[in-house]
Amino acid sequence: MKTYPLALIVLSSLTASVLGQPAVTLQTAATTTEPRKMRPNLIYVFADQLRYQSCGYAGDTKARTPNIDTLASQGVSFRNAISGHPVCAAYRASLFTGKYTTSTGMVINELRMNPNHECIGHVLTRHGYETAYIGKWHLWANELGNHYDPKNSFTPPGPYRLGFDGFWAAYNFHHEYYKGYYHTDSPAKIPVEGYEPDGQTDLAIDLINRYADGDKPFAMFLSIGTPHDPWDRNNVPPKYYDMFADEGDTPRFTLPSNYEAEDDPYADSWARYKGRQRENILKMMRIYYAMTANLDWNVGRLLKAIDDAGIRNNTIVVFTADHGEMFGAHGRRAKNIFYEEAIRIPFLVRWPDRIAANTTTDVCLNTPDIMPTLLSMAELPIPAKVEGMNVSHCAFGTSGPEPEAAFMQNTGACAAWEDGYEWRALRSKQYTYAIYRKDRKELLFDNQADPHQLRNLADNPMHGHTLNRFRDLLKKRMAELDDTFEACTWYRDHWTKDRIITRVR
Repeated sequence: MKTYPLALIVLSSLTASVLGQPAVTLQTAATTTEPRKMRPNLIYVFADQLRYQSCGYAGDTKARTPNIDTLASQGVSFRNAISGHPVCAAYRASLFTGKYTTSTGMVINELRMNPNHECIGHVLTRHGYETAYIGKWHLWANELGNHYDPKNSFTPPGPYRLGFDGFWAAYNFHHEYYKGYYHTDSPAKIPVEGYEPDGQTDLAIDLINRYADGDKPFAMFLSIGTPHDPWDRNNVPPKYYDMFADEGDTPRFTLPSNYEAEDDPYADSWARYKGRQRENILKMMRIYYAMTANLDWNVGRLLKAIDDAGIRNNTIVVFTADHGEMFGAHGRRAKNIFYEEAIRIPFLVRWPDRIAANTTTDVCLNTPDIMPTLLSMAELPIPAKVEGMNVSHCAFGTSGPEPEAAFMQNTGACAAWEDGYEWRALRSKQYTYAIYRKDRKELLFDNQADPHQLRNLADNPMHGHTLNRFRDLLKKRMAELDDTFEACTWYRDHWTKDRIITRVR
């Protein structure tokens, strides 16, 4: 396989075996506008639909994630990291811009991203980084989107790549992992041989080897599609599927303790079960865990490549995911809801030069906080219009300001202009507070006392003070962001060019 230039790498949902890790420092170059100085490489790896609860280091005994678990012990684990809008496109828009959904305009999946934001790719490129993007992009679609339209697969070079002007091996959307492909700088599809996550990791390793000895730092984002459905036996390598067979007459998987047989009445059509699909939950879970085990293997390969290239100490490695998966909890499938299974994600950061091993932080890290935090860690400027908070001090183990709670938004159905499913929510270190738009129903959960969120405290007078505190905090946060809690179709009807919202007062 050919090799290509790279830059910053962050890991999300991959799996691998971590071998020897030499302690060396990479000499990196700065930019044409700055004096030569040391800057860290960045490798950002993110899985699709991997929830925190399904990782071994988080306590799941069914998970086979030894490499992810090792990574968790080599740096800092953000134990309260959440996805601020738990669907694919909205997460990616917030990740790259440091802004919330009502500011990015990516209010449902299958839209085309406004290219006029100042994104992390722009900052990295401007300050001398080689950039690379591999995998699922999901920010390039038709105005009202059909993600299976071949015309939506290729994002042309230019502004819609949001500053990722270096190596590009990406596609807009697909999840058929034995039929993988990507585009570089033409609409021609380049097939991935074998299993797609393996081939994408091969690309990433080739880039690491090419750029490890370069005179510029690099930043690589690797977006792996697994363990996102379809959870079909033919969509995962057999050896990983075989790892999760039932043990004799004892089923390996069981339904969640907060499983509900009836669909959640607040769920859109995408989040409901169809026909007999509910009966297949345990079969789907087996494939989900098998995909995650393969992901872990690839994470291990990637970490070994970093070490073998001699850039371990001066490379920031991030492993995370865009959102989780419900698997029938609270009567829902998929994501796009404020419950723990959908929003809580792994977020691991390794940087041996600066971050102590075996550390954790309970800061309420939200998706818009990632961009300013990473830029600050690399001593790069944070764009003025970023809405997230820089919490880099939490990675370094020092004190500093923290958000009282992570603010979460849902602006409609997953991938359709359908009103009636909008909500807003806050998640603090202890509580989750949420409110639906259509009937103003409120929910309040004590996640420490009730981790499966089975007891709604919103109508309990004993928790009135807490409820009022979160009501006030939500009102304040929405006002700061000019979020007026509109219906889904309001955004479609009030857009001007490139997802800019026209306010009518």
